[in-house]
Amino acid sequence: MIKRILYFFRKSWTLFANLSMQKKLVIIFIFLITLPITYVSYSSYRANSNSVLSSTTASAGLMADNAMDKVDQYIADLKRYTILPLYNKDVQKFLDQQGTDWDKNAAINMFLMYLANTKEEISAVYMTDHYGTIFYYNKPELNELYPYERLGEWQEQTRKAGVAPVLEGTHPVRANGLEQRQVFTVMRSIQSISTLQDIGMIVIDVDIRLFDGIIQPLNTVTHGDTLIVDEHGKVVFNNDPEQLGKDLTGSPLLTGASNGLRGNFRLNIGGEPYIAVYSVSENTGWKTLVTIPLKELLAPMKQSRDAMMIMTLSILAFALLVAIIISYALTKPLKRTVQLMKQVQRGKLDVQVSVKYNDEIGMLGSHFNRMIGRIQDLLQEVYETEKSKQKADMLALQNQINPHFIYNTLESIRMLAELNDDDRVAELTYLLGLLLRYSITRSDEIVTVERELAHVENYLQLLQIRFPGKIGYRILVPETYYPLPIIKLIFQPIVENAIFHGLEKQTESGNITIEAWNERDDVIFSIHDNGVGMDEETLASLNMSLKDGKTDKFGIGLRNVNERVRLHYGENSGLTVGSEPGEGTTVVLRISGLYKGDDQQ
Repeated sequence: MIKRILYFFRKSWTLFANLSMQKKLVIIFIFLITLPITYVSYSSYRANSNSVLSSTTASAGLMADNAMDKVDQYIADLKRYTILPLYNKDVQKFLDQQGTDWDKNAAINMFLMYLANTKEEISAVYMTDHYGTIFYYNKPELNELYPYERLGEWQEQTRKAGVAPVLEGTHPVRANGLEQRQVFTVMRSIQSISTLQDIGMIVIDVDIRLFDGIIQPLNTVTHGDTLIVDEHGKVVFNNDPEQLGKDLTGSPLLTGASNGLRGNFRLNIGGEPYIAVYSVSENTGWKTLVTIPLKELLAPMKQSRDAMMIMTLSILAFALLVAIIISYALTKPLKRTVQLMKQVQRGKLDVQVSVKYNDEIGMLGSHFNRMIGRIQDLLQEVYETEKSKQKADMLALQNQINPHFIYNTLESIRMLAELNDDDRVAELTYLLGLLLRYSITRSDEIVTVERELAHVENYLQLLQIRFPGKIGYRILVPETYYPLPIIKLIFQPIVENAIFHGLEKQTESGNITIEAWNERDDVIFSIHDNGVGMDEETLASLNMSLKDGKTDKFGIGLRNVNERVRLHYGENSGLTVGSEPGEGTTVVLRISGLYKGDDQQ
């Protein structure tokens, strides 16, 4: 215990020591002056508050019990009404009669009208006969009801309850087209007094405006908010319509109201302290919960509290004034130095501390000025070095051979070969010229899939001339993909990689197959070779290299294509490689959003 106390003091001292000097002085003044005043004020306010809380809580509890008794009495009356069909001979007879006629409609409607008018809050009464026909009577403001939408639910609930009444908490019902009405419902199955078999059921909907007259006086007196919650934890009534039917199971409000039939507890709602008073009905299991904000309960104490706060704030203001005057003179030079440091941190180096005194703060400013001068010298050296490097790069670029000069030279060689009837050299030179001409333009230029495949075919034909009988190819891309736009030099690096890493390493001839299909808006290109393939470890390393781009083990060809595709078409695009030793390798290129179906044509 002693070690913990010592640790706490050491930790507190560390926090205090890390504050600025001005804050330290202010804290000391405030602590010495306000500690006794705060203690006296708090003790007085706490004693009076406890007295107010106790009396208000007791009063709210009595009112909650009274409100719950009124609700219980109302629901008990409704349950008694559901028994009345047992004692009406006409209702008993017509409910067991199949079909409808004027007598049946008149008798049942008269009975339902009587029930609907026994209480003002009853919005509608329904009755079903033995054959599922629904009769109902509704109040004038309800022009149209839809009881058949609820028939299955009624039948299920009454079947489970047997002969007992069923109480259903607040729920919305459809009326007058798309209008929603909030009601709670009491229902019961109707038995034949002669056969004791179910011959129908009776359902009573009650508008929840019933609770306004019961709950509003409670809210007015307590300045709080009242909830009525059913036995399943769902809100039956609240002034906020959005809360109706909400499941509060597991909420702090409902958890606190689980000890006994009545009581109170404290909780936080929206960061504000509240006291909750609850009462539980023994008949229905419903709970009435009143949440009262503590600031409302403690309103009578506000005047004395405000007077005490004014006195305390006056003393604090005086203490702060003294502390600020003293600390300002001591810390002003240090604050100026800190501000200049922040400007340097943002890149502004043309600053300097004005040193007036030879104390510790003045020494700090002098060292700061020397440090800024050294940083400026180093930055100038870096600038001169970078400038020299850019000049060297420009000279190297100027000394490069112009690609157009190479292309024009190849054209001249081809013309000389044709003049000398050397068709093989002419074709070879012609294909090489086409490849070079296609490659010397910008690599991010947009071309069609058709042009890109033509470039690959020229490249393969050139290799067939160089290596007769060694390489075959098939381009099986449907012509519907030919007009699609695509960035340049996508397929040729993949084909080149397949030839020199897959086909060239085997003695027999090999084939390259290029296919395409679409998956929704994505276009998939497959470049397959039947070369030597690769083992699982090499394949995994290659795919990892394509994914993170952190290794140069496999060269830059595939990785360059993958990065360009992902930069241009998004992260869902790119290359994946599949391979098995001796079975060849397949490179799959996915381009997201490239295919637009018929709109593309």
